[in-house]
Amino acid sequence: MPPLVDTHVHLNFPEFAGQERELQRRWRAAGVVGLVHACVTPTEFPAMQALVRQMPELSCAVGLHPLEAHRWGPEVRQAIAAGITQGERVVAVGETGLDYYKATNRTEQERAFWEQLLLAQEHDRAVIVHCREAAVPMRELLGRFWAQRGAVRGVMHCWSGTPEEMQWFLELGFYISFSGIVTFPKAQAVQACAAMVPAERLLVETDCPFLAPVPHRGQRNEPAYVLPVAEKVAALRGESLARVAQQTTENAQSLFRLPVAVA
Repeated sequence: MPPLVDTHVHLNFPEFAGQERELQRRWRAAGVVGLVHACVTPTEFPAMQALVRQMPELSCAVGLHPLEAHRWGPEVRQAIAAGITQGERVVAVGETGLDYYKATNRTEQERAFWEQLLLAQEHDRAVIVHCREAAVPMRELLGRFWAQRGAVRGVMHCWSGTPEEMQWFLELGFYISFSGIVTFPKAQAVQACAAMVPAERLLVETDCPFLAPVPHRGQRNEPAYVLPVAEKVAALRGESLARVAQQTTENAQSLFRLPVAVA
């Protein structure tokens, strides 16, 4: 199997409790040689770190999800900073961003996101960006940040927008990561994005345990299922699976500066 990197997982969620070794066996069989564990809130960081110490393929992020933005304050900021500087294989800040689909506390979300962009910049880490029903305000906020503070490297994770919106974030230097959504028959805009994103900005992920791809749709998702995501992306681009796997693995290494050899 060609090597793959799943750039967004949540293995500490209760759906996976006690099954980590079996998951690892299956992802290795599917060719997955690297994973990035996203963070919802710093309180889960110790459990994530326990997994990192057990699994050499696993790196992680630390941050606060936009749906948890009401928790933002000095203690949370300090916890994220401590995770970056004291944790093992911490390659990113996040996931952070804006979610105007499930929450309306826009001011709180924007403040927490801005502060985490600062942390990513200060500590030279990538940022994992969640953006749901918020492409326009996301573009505006990032534009202000770039103008006032300078650029931050990062990824628009679990991309679900349009080609036009994707171009906004490509112009800001972001990578675009595709999840199981790209395999859904009605996800035509996402499929169009996967076909046209520049090769050097392309990533794949599962966002497990959510959004299992076809043919596993409706089931609990897991890292091994990044393979059908990559297969669909390859088909949409008219490229071989080996080519997409190699490119996305190299891109993951470049963005996250992965500390383990994954190619």
